[in-house]
Amino acid sequence: MKEYNLTEGNILKTLLFFAAPFLAANILQSLYGAVDLFVVGKYCTAASVAAVSTGTQVTQIITSLITGLTLGSTILIGQYTGSREFETVKKIIGTTFTVFAITAVVLTVVMLLLERPLLVLLDTPKESFALTMEYVAICLLGNIFVCGYNAISAILRGYGDSARPMIFIAIACVINVVLDFLFVKNFGLDVAGTALATIISQGISMGIAVVYLKKKDFIFDFKWKSFYPVWDITKKLARVGIPISFQELMVRISFLYLMAVMNRCGVYAASVVGIGSKYDVFAMLSATSMASALSALTAQNIGAGKPERARKSLWYGMSFALGISCLFWLWAQLSPQSMLQVFTHDEHVIAAGVPFFRSCSYDYIMVTMVFCLNGYLNGKQKTVWTMVSCSVGALLLRIPMVYFFGKYFAGDLGMLGRIAPTVSGIMACYTLIYVIYREKRILKLS
Repeated sequence: MKEYNLTEGNILKTLLFFAAPFLAANILQSLYGAVDLFVVGKYCTAASVAAVSTGTQVTQIITSLITGLTLGSTILIGQYTGSREFETVKKIIGTTFTVFAITAVVLTVVMLLLERPLLVLLDTPKESFALTMEYVAICLLGNIFVCGYNAISAILRGYGDSARPMIFIAIACVINVVLDFLFVKNFGLDVAGTALATIISQGISMGIAVVYLKKKDFIFDFKWKSFYPVWDITKKLARVGIPISFQELMVRISFLYLMAVMNRCGVYAASVVGIGSKYDVFAMLSATSMASALSALTAQNIGAGKPERARKSLWYGMSFALGISCLFWLWAQLSPQSMLQVFTHDEHVIAAGVPFFRSCSYDYIMVTMVFCLNGYLNGKQKTVWTMVSCSVGALLLRIPMVYFFGKYFAGDLGMLGRIAPTVSGIMACYTLIYVIYREKRILKLS
């Protein structure tokens, strides 16, 4: 299996060709949570919907931490692939697998210990507390599969291959959908069924990915000795990946705080935020996919000594992503009811959700700019800047605003929905200023 070269050819064509499987994979991955919520909303109670909504916010802490580490691996593999240092690439792959296995075990133990305190801290509605505990506990037991799949995907994407991760997750998605209906509708397992469907499908997908790569002429041989971690590479992974993990964690904490405020407003408000979070994922898919593609493409081009090609990719990618996110914004403005009715027919949830969706949907546009700019900066290993930027947005902007609006406008979901786009708009402005200033400075020095 040869590497995919992202340093040559038409920039727009290369970017879109590489980003398309990212987008498809992210759409499929988003279907995990969307199908879980759809099935629970159709066959279970409002308390079950709130349980999955709140439980997902907790399990996404793991996803956020893993995302940072995976991107660190993608960036390093991309840069060394771009500079054609393939022996180092092999060492990075082996180190990545070992570090992720250890990380999975540690995160599982820590999160199981913190599960109940976290749910109490989130003011989880008493009607859904037991169900949320059950959902989170089962999902946490599948952390090894989450880490394994993400490690494989990060390695392949850094190597320039975004298509195979899409195929592996497509397999997981199909299995997840079938098991969701089987466990919830036929067996009546409620939220436990959705959690079991998720971890079983991820486990099967990871196993298929490993078997496939072992049978193909992949750069990594999967022998036991090859998994030995190299300390210097571990430090590089930490230096690049930990700032990204930290920024993702800070963002997740700020959204957990928003979830806590909404939980105090009752089970209907909690359901609205849960449904809204699913649309956030779908509306921002073009942005998250393009950001990931920009990180890998920028890393390879920086490694190949082609910074101008990376810069042009940023502006092409951001323009494309903004076009897609604007379509979701338009849907939310014209017919928010139809968005809510996909997941629930509860009149109380729909009535509460309409003003929230109309105001919150402006974030689809604002956050697209933030994601693309950060993806470009991460590809250049400027992860400390993105960490500081996102931490400022989460700790100094979002949390104080949630506190203020939660205290004085607790019953006004439309006002609470304005928090996200306001924060993202401020972040987009100062990140754009930083990128323009830094690029002008580099051009002067060169």
